[in-house]
Amino acid sequence: MSVPTASIRTASTPGGRRREGRVRRPVLYALASLGLLVMAAPFLWMALSAFKTRQDLTAGPPVWIPSRWTLDNFGELLDQLDMPRYFMNSLVVAVLVTACNLLFCSMLGYALAKLDFAGRSQVFGIVLAALMVPGNLLILPLYVLMSRLGLIDTYAGLVLPFAAGAFGVFLMRQFMKSVPDELLEAARIDGAGEWFIFWRIVLPLVKPALATLTIFTFLGSWNNFVWPLVATNDPGKYTLPVALATFANDPNRTIAGGNGMLMAGSLLVVLPVLVVFVILQRHFTQGIATAGLK
Repeated sequence: MSVPTASIRTASTPGGRRREGRVRRPVLYALASLGLLVMAAPFLWMALSAFKTRQDLTAGPPVWIPSRWTLDNFGELLDQLDMPRYFMNSLVVAVLVTACNLLFCSMLGYALAKLDFAGRSQVFGIVLAALMVPGNLLILPLYVLMSRLGLIDTYAGLVLPFAAGAFGVFLMRQFMKSVPDELLEAARIDGAGEWFIFWRIVLPLVKPALATLTIFTFLGSWNNFVWPLVATNDPGKYTLPVALATFANDPNRTIAGGNGMLMAGSLLVVLPVLVVFVILQRHFTQGIATAGLK
């Protein structure tokens, strides 16, 4: 049985492809919207629950939109926990870790990308190997090292183990490889030193990579739970995730304020990350687009 040539010709013509595209596009949009809803639903539930009364939180069936918007959960949370101290601890650690990664990863990435020295390939191989090591595998040796250095329950003990990361070095090295060597050679001919070239020429050209590294590093440090839990015994040095986890396991939590306080605390943890992403979003998307062209 032969297939009519007219139908084959119609499907292969530009008009047929356009009609097929008009049919596919709504389906793709519907699937993307469904995926977005599935991913955003837990966050929306948390954000709305932070403003619910206790009656709405315990209502059955669950109530999405609060019947009465209230800030009581935030007030009770501030009464029960020293949130300003925990917030400041998280902010100090995240900012220091991010700043150290931007500096050290950029320097090592520049050396691996643009400087010719003995053992460069071996050093880059070590960086790639470090990417394959699970982070949790390093918890015990890091704790022993920080303990012997007397850095347990200190900001230095929370910052130094993450002052530079293999991912940041790899990211910066790949972006700096795209900087033209002729530009750097011209600067050297004009008498510029390596530090001047790195600081005044290369870094401004890799702003998208710096923004990407800032977002990932700040997000990872702000949400880090295991290491602050292991490296701090003093509640005064707790970060926000550790403080909230300790509060969530408190048997008096349901008496004090229930899940509403926990939702309010979780919302406070998420907000700074969203602010950082919004500020650096343009550079982040530019970095992703540039990486796709390499």
